[in-house]
Amino acid sequence: MVTEAQLDQEKLEAFVQRIVLDVGTAMRGGLVYIGDRLGIFAALAQSGPVTATELAQQTGLNERYLREWLGSMTTAEYLEHDSDADTYFLPPEHALPLADEEFPFFTGGFLQMIVPTVTVAPAVAEAFKTGGGVTQEEYLPDMYEAIERATAPWYKHHLVQTWLPAMPGVQEKLQAGGSACDVGCGSGLAPITLAKALAAAEVHGYDVHPGSIERARANAQAEGVADRVTFTVGDGADLPEGRFDLISTFDVVHDSVDPVGLMSAIRGALREDGTYLMLEMNASGDVEKNRNPLGKLLYNVSTLYCMTTSLAHGGAGIGACMGAEKARELAYAAGFTRFRRLPIEEPFSILYEIKA
Repeated sequence: MVTEAQLDQEKLEAFVQRIVLDVGTAMRGGLVYIGDRLGIFAALAQSGPVTATELAQQTGLNERYLREWLGSMTTAEYLEHDSDADTYFLPPEHALPLADEEFPFFTGGFLQMIVPTVTVAPAVAEAFKTGGGVTQEEYLPDMYEAIERATAPWYKHHLVQTWLPAMPGVQEKLQAGGSACDVGCGSGLAPITLAKALAAAEVHGYDVHPGSIERARANAQAEGVADRVTFTVGDGADLPEGRFDLISTFDVVHDSVDPVGLMSAIRGALREDGTYLMLEMNASGDVEKNRNPLGKLLYNVSTLYCMTTSLAHGGAGIGACMGAEKARELAYAAGFTRFRRLPIEEPFSILYEIKA
């Protein structure tokens, strides 16, 4: 056993400071959640330098709570503070990812995800003992709105503009009246985006979570395409044979119960020379290669959501950091013979074109 005299005191003290930092960061998660949910970041984005009193007047929120919140955001360097004027300022470089839902790297969905994921930590702790998991129904409804907001920039800025054109012939088939299906469609943003951009295409969405399908139908109604998109509560096993020119899964395979079964059903549901577009997280299967901010995020959300929702049903529990090699292995196990990483550089995602 190492004695106190043998310890590297500088290393020990640095690690204690790291723990303090991590605990503070974790607890601040609750406050950034509040800042997003109550529109405080949005108010600061519009106000310019503002005192706590002025911010309280603008938002209708309690000034005492705002003062403490502003202190947290200042020490986290989200805000700039002018001590002479006692004003707080959200720089435009910070306002865009925090408060502009149209920004390609908007982070509000991730902020909203903090509370519903941490809330299930006691249930996940029990699963550490039993090997089970937490079902999707056990999460706060916030979780599914958060996922929608976190992934919305993919579809707004990339799906039709960049991703479809990277796969030869796919967009042309859909423009000519072909059929597309998004499996694990969540709140339906991908099918809705396709329906709006490709008027002649037949578009479907499948998801096993009834609440998400209900939300998808409401979103389609709001976007004026409810008569052009069909949403179904179901998983890959429910897909019709030989029906689709394009099938997509966006951030779905790694948390599915039966990844090979899902991908086998996708292969069977594709038409001849159909294409499967698979998006997964930009992470490696090697933990050493994930020593970066995204890796730090993914292992956490994987444990508290992706992996546990799969294991809750006796699933594979692959987890978010499965990497390209695992994706290729699953594709070949499902009977696909062509696997290609698309030449698209995304900070958070990797895309694969997979064909039978």
